[in-house]
Amino acid sequence: MKQNKFDQKFYLVREDVLPEAMKKTLLAKELIDRGKAESVFDAVQQVDLSRSAFYKYRDTIFPFHTVVKERLITLFFYIEDRSGTLSKLLSVVASGGCNILTIHQTIPLQGRANVTLSLNIAEMEISIEVLLERLRSLEFVEKVEVLSSGA
Repeated sequence: MKQNKFDQKFYLVREDVLPEAMKKTLLAKELIDRGKAESVFDAVQQVDLSRSAFYKYRDTIFPFHTVVKERLITLFFYIEDRSGTLSKLLSVVASGGCNILTIHQTIPLQGRANVTLSLNIAEMEISIEVLLERLRSLEFVEKVEVLSSGA
């Protein structure tokens, strides 16, 4: 049975049951974050991981301590360019109790724009899953991705 895009859930999983590629993805991300690798290519070489595996898992696995400690999340949106869309998007985010830290929107091309939001979710009144569901249900939102969470 195919999972509906609105049914995404998050789980806390013990490290010893993770596939090796996921563990190495975390190591590569840490090397990049700490400046110990100058590029993705350099980082994946250091941990003996393929670039395709890194890109497959990089936006889906995060160290638990960063999510709990910092309570920051970065979301990427692909939206239709209509009057008031950014305002409606920000309204949904704010109504969930999120504090908007940064907003970046590209110039719309062919009726579409990319928006990236960095949010402090420490005071969020709903779950991340509910927030994502509300955002994805907006008629002008074509795509929502969690780019990062934590520090």
